[in-house]
Amino acid sequence: MTSFVGRRHELDAARSCLQQSRLVSLVGPGGVGKTRFAEELVDRTGRVFRDAPAWIDLAPVGDPGAAAAAAAAALGVTDQSSKPVVDKLTDRVRGRQMLIVIDNCEHLLSPVVELVAAILAAAPEIRIVTTSREPLRIAGEQIYDLPPLSLPEHSEHYRAAEVAHFEAVSLLVERVRSTVSDFELTDANVIAVVQLCRRLDGIPLAIELAAAKLRLLSPAQLVERLDRRFALLTGGDRSALPRQQTLRALVDWSYELCSGPERSLWARLSVFAGGFDLDAAEAVCGFGDIRSGDVLDLLDRLIAKSLVIVDRSSDPVRYNQLMTVREYGSELLEAAGDTDILCLRHRDHFAALASTSVRHWCGPDQSGVLAQLRGDHANLMAALDWSLRTAGEVPVAAEFAVALRYHWIAGGYLSYGRRRVEQVLDHLADPVRERGDALWVAAWIALIQGDHDAAHRYLAECSSLATALGDVTLRAHADHWRGLHELFSGHTAHAITLFHAAIAVHRDNDDTASVLTAEFQLAMAQCYEGLHDEALATCSRVFELADRYGEKWNHAYALWVSALVHVHRGDTTAAVDASQQALRIQQHYKDKICTALSIEVLAWAAVARADAELSARLFGVAAVVWTRLGTTVGAFGPHTTDDSHAARDAARNSLGDSTFDKLSSPPEGMTITQAVSFALGEQPSLPVRVVKDTSPLTKREFEIARLVADGMSNRAVADKLVISPRTVDGHVERILAKLGVTSRTRIATWVTAHNG
Repeated sequence: MTSFVGRRHELDAARSCLQQSRLVSLVGPGGVGKTRFAEELVDRTGRVFRDAPAWIDLAPVGDPGAAAAAAAAALGVTDQSSKPVVDKLTDRVRGRQMLIVIDNCEHLLSPVVELVAAILAAAPEIRIVTTSREPLRIAGEQIYDLPPLSLPEHSEHYRAAEVAHFEAVSLLVERVRSTVSDFELTDANVIAVVQLCRRLDGIPLAIELAAAKLRLLSPAQLVERLDRRFALLTGGDRSALPRQQTLRALVDWSYELCSGPERSLWARLSVFAGGFDLDAAEAVCGFGDIRSGDVLDLLDRLIAKSLVIVDRSSDPVRYNQLMTVREYGSELLEAAGDTDILCLRHRDHFAALASTSVRHWCGPDQSGVLAQLRGDHANLMAALDWSLRTAGEVPVAAEFAVALRYHWIAGGYLSYGRRRVEQVLDHLADPVRERGDALWVAAWIALIQGDHDAAHRYLAECSSLATALGDVTLRAHADHWRGLHELFSGHTAHAITLFHAAIAVHRDNDDTASVLTAEFQLAMAQCYEGLHDEALATCSRVFELADRYGEKWNHAYALWVSALVHVHRGDTTAAVDASQQALRIQQHYKDKICTALSIEVLAWAAVARADAELSARLFGVAAVVWTRLGTTVGAFGPHTTDDSHAARDAARNSLGDSTFDKLSSPPEGMTITQAVSFALGEQPSLPVRVVKDTSPLTKREFEIARLVADGMSNRAVADKLVISPRTVDGHVERILAKLGVTSRTRIATWVTAHNG
């Protein structure tokens, strides 16, 4: 949203570090601009890698055990298997050539060290940049200490024209102009401006905060106030201004400029992990001396003071705080003795959000419910973790974790869910209904991950507990997921019996969501029991009931099951139509399990229609999704596995081993969105793999050739790459000679042919 100022020398130095080492740690004090610098480094360097760069933000991650899961989410690894998260990560990146940034590592150094070591060992063509207040201290690490912005030397006399090019001055002037459009650096104010930048030690965050104050003060007034504050903090010795103390002083002073209610809200907002919306801020922070109706106005004032950031990329608008500002707020909250009450209110709000997601699951805004849960994932985890570690709160944590079941399953957070639900089981040993519900949710997650043995143990205890409690509803949930376990174990007849028993109770309890889920699973069991007419009739019941409520998630799975039945009956046209309908729903829901299964059926239908080439390509596309899930079609039972193997063997026999293997290889770089698009026929071709070792160009020449292909002049390329125009001229001449072409247009043609 804002321009990048200066840092030309630093960018060259950091890029040189990247050429020398596969691990570069950008270190420096809080507020020095490590994150923004890393963003610019990626922008200027990422193109030389075959695969797109990845960004892992650890700022909202408070639990060291969740660092790997956060990295997995950022790298597109959907948590669907029971393998250790680090193993899934290494599987995801193996064979990749890319740049990965791990941002804000200082509070999670141990898990980051483990994560970085595993990735670098598994993927020799990956390079990693970390940002932290201290280095990782592991072998091979290249440490780059990011300095503050450049400053004019101390002098009693300055002229505006002489200091305007210094980075700190340039940043301050540019940021002030964003709010005071007529602000100018002049010979009249230049001394105060330079003094201000020097007092702030050229720390970008400090300068950004100071710039916000220049809306109501002159530079000289601001310097005067900062001088007094610094003297107080350092015992009057202004020559001893450590950078972090300087930043702290400015944040302290920002706090002093806030009114009492503004200070209170600042402190209370620190309870949020990641971001928050207005409803959450009002519900959590609006009590006592701050009424709920006051929060909007106070929030606006904090935004004006650059203490809260507005994120307009989503609807509703969300808000966030810089880590330094949030940490300061946490200290204020702790000093006021309000941490526990805010954590409790925060937990209650997000536990209520989870409960609401269950109540509203069968409705037209089902995809919106999932999107909201995904957006508040960091807050949900923080609230649930607080409940798990706080005495007396575990029963609430159990209800909370169970209420998040659609977030775990449909939202793609299986590993997060399994870990939390198993923590609930560890802490809640009493034979109560809350433990019973946690058991069947844990079993559901384990079944989807393919861990059938663990699911069996959970369900056996759940059934025993239901009997001991005389709880018919709990027994129905146990029967429901025992039915899925039997189906995935190949025992379809017993599964059908269990599903019928569970559905009858679900229906008596008006639990429509559970009825729909058990019904489509029943239809799958009927299909593999050879009861095709009954299976289609069951799917029709799902369609009718789901449509009555505007529900789409179970509807999509019922479409997939009906496609399964149609393949078994030889009606491939109906199978393709049903599978593609399911995929169109998943374009909004992004449930990758249903997506993978639907593409599988399309591959089966293609070979049944004698289009072995399309079948092989679809198997490759399905593999893209399965790989992201961390599981295979084998997790869904022997019958589904046999169908997949039979179709795969038929395509292989038709094409021959070599052709089938080539066509069915997962397209490199394909996203799940592209996979769905191809399966729907909306993307006629698959991504072309670039074989870099056949290129006559060096990495630098290839980078320049791509910029030339984008229409950039040699001068523009030099500015972009921060090198001299003469160097670019020489590279372009060598590129023309190596490619055997005589014009820049021909360079563009060559780059396009090489997937540039």
